[in-house]
Amino acid sequence: MSTKSIAAACAALLCCSTPAAAVDWSDNAISYRYGTRFAEPFNAEHINKHIVAFTHASGYKYGSNYLNLDLLKSDSRDPRSLGSSSGAREAYLLYRHTLDIGALRGSEIRFGKVKGLGLTAGFDLNHKDDVGYNSRKRMLVLGPTLMWDVPGFLNTSILWLRESNAPSGAFPPISNVRGRYTYDTHPMFGASWGIPVSEGWSFEGYLNFIAAKGLDETGNPTGAETNLDMALMVDIGPRFGQAPKKIRVGIGYQFWNNKFGNTRRTTGGAGQRASTPMLRADFHF
Repeated sequence: MSTKSIAAACAALLCCSTPAAAVDWSDNAISYRYGTRFAEPFNAEHINKHIVAFTHASGYKYGSNYLNLDLLKSDSRDPRSLGSSSGAREAYLLYRHTLDIGALRGSEIRFGKVKGLGLTAGFDLNHKDDVGYNSRKRMLVLGPTLMWDVPGFLNTSILWLRESNAPSGAFPPISNVRGRYTYDTHPMFGASWGIPVSEGWSFEGYLNFIAAKGLDETGNPTGAETNLDMALMVDIGPRFGQAPKKIRVGIGYQFWNNKFGNTRRTTGGAGQRASTPMLRADFHF
């Protein structure tokens, strides 16, 4: 799937995910992230990346939608093709729909600090052009979600993942891969949150613990994966005469271990772990 196709799928989902008249709330944002210590498996270099994203979140009577499209541009240390001085380009689309079981049955589900129970389904798609792997990931997700009674929001999920990829590259063993390869179905614990910490400030992000997914497309064992992405954001819109929560800036941090299931053993310790501070900004509309 090309970048244009991913963008088209994004637009189609926004049009058909819920009827316009049924939407109780919605939020759209364009955001920018920048960091200098990104990593890619089998690449020992620290990589600069610019990331522009479109994010949509909305809620209706029976649940909520979340969609995010990242467009990533690497520097020359993650080259786009063999011998190129241009950096790799990637589009990554994520969509989740959470059906609120309590709303569906007509009575709220509450116990302890839990204020809701949902069923989450969705998918991930990506398309990356780079010298080594050229990822064409497809992934379906399904599982239960708990909504916690906190300021802002905190959701935790246990999701089953069905993932496949069709990589291609200039170097073995990826150059020997033919066709699409499907990994073992595997579970993931996921958490996402947005917590106000003081007037105009919020702490937000996500944490994914992903189990090993069997052998990869080259026959090597995969490892359990950890992906933590968090940010402290401040609302600066009112200082410029804008509505609250319209313009925000902040600092972020990502820790990603065993990226895509690649381990120190299979990569020789090159690029399977990243620790990346970031600058962030977003505009909501």
